[in-house]
Amino acid sequence: MKRDWDLIRKIVLTIEDAPSGWAPELSFGGYSEAQVDYHAWLLINAGLAKGRDVSTKNSEAPEGMITNLTWAGHEFAEAIRNDNTWNKAMRTVKKKAGNITFDILKQLLSSIIKAALGLPPG
Repeated sequence: MKRDWDLIRKIVLTIEDAPSGWAPELSFGGYSEAQVDYHAWLLINAGLAKGRDVSTKNSEAPEGMITNLTWAGHEFAEAIRNDNTWNKAMRTVKKKAGNITFDILKQLLSSIIKAALGLPPG
């Protein structure tokens, strides 16, 4: 299963927008339960969320159950919240690279935000 940045964004923002701070049950139109569970598992393993691996031998893919975001998860949420920033980053990726690593995505988002604020890129 390929990593889907748009689904990752939906998951992170949904959790951050939850009024309790606890992750709500995650379900998104256009995505299977296995896709959502796998991306939750990825977020836990990346350190953006806390939770646990709930995979079983009958799982379609690794499955994660997120309880809440970490500090890094909240920082990432701030970087991806603005639709214009997100869309600009995704257009840049598609135009110039086709795919991207998490670390490069964070740097690209940071560059876009710094430029919007008139801050030097370094």
